[in-house]
Amino acid sequence: SPSSSIPSRRHTERQSGLGRSPLLRNRKLIALAATALSIALFVLLRDLTAVSPRQEWELVAPPSPPPLVNEPTTRTVVATVTHVLTTTLAPLTVTTTVSAPVVTETVSTVSLPEPVAFVLIAWSEDAAAEAALLIKSILIYNSSPSEFHIICDETAEVFLRARLELVKRPRHPLKIRFYLPSWQSMLDRIGREGSIMTDHSAGVPGLMKLFLHEILPPTVKKAIYIDTDALLIADPTLMWKIWDTAKPSTAFIMASHSDQNAEEWHHASRICSCVMMLNLEKFRQLRLMDSSIYRNDTSGLFPAALAPSAFRAMYGAPTGERGRYDNVQLGDQGFWWAIVDHNRDLFEHLSFDFEEGTLVLPKLLHFNCLHGTARYMDWPGWNDPDNYLPSDGHL
Repeated sequence: SPSSSIPSRRHTERQSGLGRSPLLRNRKLIALAATALSIALFVLLRDLTAVSPRQEWELVAPPSPPPLVNEPTTRTVVATVTHVLTTTLAPLTVTTTVSAPVVTETVSTVSLPEPVAFVLIAWSEDAAAEAALLIKSILIYNSSPSEFHIICDETAEVFLRARLELVKRPRHPLKIRFYLPSWQSMLDRIGREGSIMTDHSAGVPGLMKLFLHEILPPTVKKAIYIDTDALLIADPTLMWKIWDTAKPSTAFIMASHSDQNAEEWHHASRICSCVMMLNLEKFRQLRLMDSSIYRNDTSGLFPAALAPSAFRAMYGAPTGERGRYDNVQLGDQGFWWAIVDHNRDLFEHLSFDFEEGTLVLPKLLHFNCLHGTARYMDWPGWNDPDNYLPSDGHL
């Protein structure tokens, strides 16, 4: 799996007090410093537009009223004001001290919201074009900072960078990271797992949904995965807050359809891996996917991976070419279904508000039935009044 060491960069850096240095009072030194600064800025901006793996940048929103405020607390301020009055009445002098009441004020403590972390896989320019609209919808509706972890190829990165760099003043802080695993590294990881394969249109990049906990660094503990052919139409912070009420044992939350019956898919349509809330930290602890590194270890340091027993319980022993499961349908979803069905204690249902179907309070639209269309925006059926898909509840 790719290394998790990720270099970070900032767009700009300010140093206070630069003009107050005695050395810079010399005009020649000022001119020299300005020239050096211009060169450094040029190099920095050039590097930001270059294509290189695992770059990061941050866009910080301008100051604004804090979006979330905790319950106000009351404190007593010890600040008594005393006035001394002296009155003289012959033959007596009377001194009277008057103290103002103790001041009590209400103080509101501000709690900055936790960033909502998203994971996207965009392995083509077409997927990147869809991802750009998905990201835009998130930035429009999200009431919290946004953090995007985008697994992509170079073509998709170039496309997305060009659009993300147009975002100059986001409403909330914004962080973007790109991850560019090579095609060979993905094949190698699948090879070390030893049993999975796919004939789904999502191909090899689609199987990387099973390895997100390895691709992303350990600092990313939880994330929301969304297929690129979707749009948010409500605040994704509402989804993120589901973690607040989730069971401590929960590792994945996704929509489930217990009424779906498709024996040819081993009933894999009873879940949807298109929108998932994933506890990546728990996946790392449980060691979700197998590897020859674990199997060949004799130290006893590596616990048994979670997935192999689930795959065997659902599909039996792999009988395909090179010992692969050739009887698993729907790509990664077929494997996720085995993991979910075999580990119900780790699973929770995600409200249909965030998944396709006939929705009462829809919060996410998933354009999942437009097979053969590279970009759902270009589907010819949008202009065809006789096409049944736009009105049957699938979109």
